[in-house]
Amino acid sequence: MSERGLCSRREADEWIANRWVRVDGVVVDTLGTRVPPEAKIEIAEAARRDQGESVTILLHKPVGYVSGQAEDGHPPAVTLIRPETRWTEAPAEHEFKRGHLRGLAPAGRLDIDSTGLLVFTQDGRIARHLIGEDSKVEKEYLVRVQGSLDERSMTLLNHGLSLDGQPLKPARVSWQNEDQLRFALREGKKRQIRRMCEMVGLKVVGLKRIRIGSVNLGKLPPGQWRYLRRDEKF
Repeated sequence: MSERGLCSRREADEWIANRWVRVDGVVVDTLGTRVPPEAKIEIAEAARRDQGESVTILLHKPVGYVSGQAEDGHPPAVTLIRPETRWTEAPAEHEFKRGHLRGLAPAGRLDIDSTGLLVFTQDGRIARHLIGEDSKVEKEYLVRVQGSLDERSMTLLNHGLSLDGQPLKPARVSWQNEDQLRFALREGKKRQIRRMCEMVGLKVVGLKRIRIGSVNLGKLPPGQWRYLRRDEKF
């Protein structure tokens, strides 16, 4: 079901347990049931309604928080998603429910020493769109650096560097001001921007993600969060 893009694996397990899935007209209620590739899979309307209630949350992650599970005593960013840290200036399209934290997972990551836009979602389709192997969603960063950069090195940042033995996809890199670069990438290898800068003699002293796809961080304050609006798409 997840391979066909119908739902996430977590959703599939819940739908099967709730007897909301039919395969070739027969209800399937056993997890792990194997079916032929050509099988007809039908989803009950109740499952569609349940999926429609999934939420996606945008968090402005501060320095000192990790994106996923707690590491070396550093707290996970999801602990910042509480009623009292909700951004009051955002439209109140959803009433906060504890159930919105169930199955909420980061769709991407930011290093512990980086700040900016971090997405959490209950919707497996959004997660695949943002971090799936074939994802082409562009992410934009402001990067404060120390060091000098000649024209050849700028050209390499835009296209020509390799990491972990693999050539990087073309990027869009330009100066934002005299000590800050703007990066726009369509991939996200571990500590990619920091490593790219090191390869051309720059030291990163600050990194902030300001956009994912067409969704901007905007005025969302550090440590606060809001729901993805119904009119927003990545």
